[in-house]
Amino acid sequence: MKFDSKKYVIDADSSVKKALEKVEKNHQGMILICASSGEIIGLATDGDIRRALLRGVTVDDPIYLCANKDFVWESIHAPRENLIKKLDSHIKFIPILDDAKKLKMLVSKDFLPLREEEETYIRARAPVRVSFGGGGSDVTNYFSGNTGAVINSTISLYSHATMKIVEDSSIEIHSLDLGETLYASSLEEAISNSGSFGLILSTLKVINPQYGFRLYLHSDFPIGSGLGGSATLAAAILGCFNMLRHDRWNRHELAEIAYQAERLHLGVAGGWQDQYATVFGGFNFLEFDKKENIINPIRIHDEILFELEESLVLCDTGISHDSGNIHKDQKKVSDLKSIKKKVKENVELTYEIKNHLLRGNLANFGSSLNRAWQIKKSLSKKITNPKINKIYDGALENGALGGKLLGAGGGGFFIFYVPPFQKHNLIKYLEKINLNVQ
Repeated sequence: MKFDSKKYVIDADSSVKKALEKVEKNHQGMILICASSGEIIGLATDGDIRRALLRGVTVDDPIYLCANKDFVWESIHAPRENLIKKLDSHIKFIPILDDAKKLKMLVSKDFLPLREEEETYIRARAPVRVSFGGGGSDVTNYFSGNTGAVINSTISLYSHATMKIVEDSSIEIHSLDLGETLYASSLEEAISNSGSFGLILSTLKVINPQYGFRLYLHSDFPIGSGLGGSATLAAAILGCFNMLRHDRWNRHELAEIAYQAERLHLGVAGGWQDQYATVFGGFNFLEFDKKENIINPIRIHDEILFELEESLVLCDTGISHDSGNIHKDQKKVSDLKSIKKKVKENVELTYEIKNHLLRGNLANFGSSLNRAWQIKKSLSKKITNPKINKIYDGALENGALGGKLLGAGGGGFFIFYVPPFQKHNLIKYLEKINLNVQ
């Protein structure tokens, strides 16, 4: 019900008689007195009026002669806590005044309305991952007949999504990464004109929301980084929509939906690890076979983890890559006996890497990264090139024990393991050849 301030306010020059008539009608036992501007300048209770009459004020005199100018009131900005405390101190009612001192509401123990619901935003973010071993074994055509295993960890780089619902079916998607905005009157119209929004709209196609929305997206990393950014972006979008569900998707379902959107609907070739990594977060050892995928969180002692963080260097090669094309090339040769043997060797190495981490054998971990890179290079001719090889060889000459390109390869980010006292030499080398060190 809309608050009617006129029931509780009277002009300062109005008569005491008129004021008493208003007091009788509003059933509050008081009246607020205002100046010509509408500013509340005082309050008169029926007791104040009675005492004024005993002093000689008549019913025809102006009501301001009965006013109590030092009355209790609160600003519209006052915290609810303050109102409750005053009402709990035997104050019957509190006038709520705006910045111009005009009456906006009168609250009491029986009338203290909740804050009106405001327009809300839904936010979600998802982290990217760095992969230490097992690449190539997380694709369906490999683990359908073999056991796949990868080890990875998420890091503090994210895709961010902010969303609000609108009353109609219209859709706006603002992507800071793409530098573009998509406008559509409906989801169907948006999907029919996907353009560079393919991954985003493939994700929305799976979700199939029955309402309009505004979606704002940005990431802390460049497109084509090799950090699993596509899965991360899909996971952030899914996180927003999942907040609106009564029966929310669990983590396995979120990863599967993200995989479905990118691999099945959009048709981008690749493995499963990125989707699980970004949804589950943290350090994980993932095992794949044709029946089910198992995500095993790895509990690494804090001292080992801190030492590992100090010994890892992440740098951007500045070379963008198309992971889908590399995965397609790998798929073409995946049935070759020599390639299967290499992938199996990579899986076995992944178990070794896990053990090195759990036992704190970090020098062995660094050397294992070097072996993982040598295996990775042999899986496709598109994974490396002379420029990438030069970067890697120079890193080894400047203190790194090992490292590898993240993601499918061909560009993106390198991660290196370097003993702490050699770290400065490695960073100086990478910066000298104009690479961006994170």
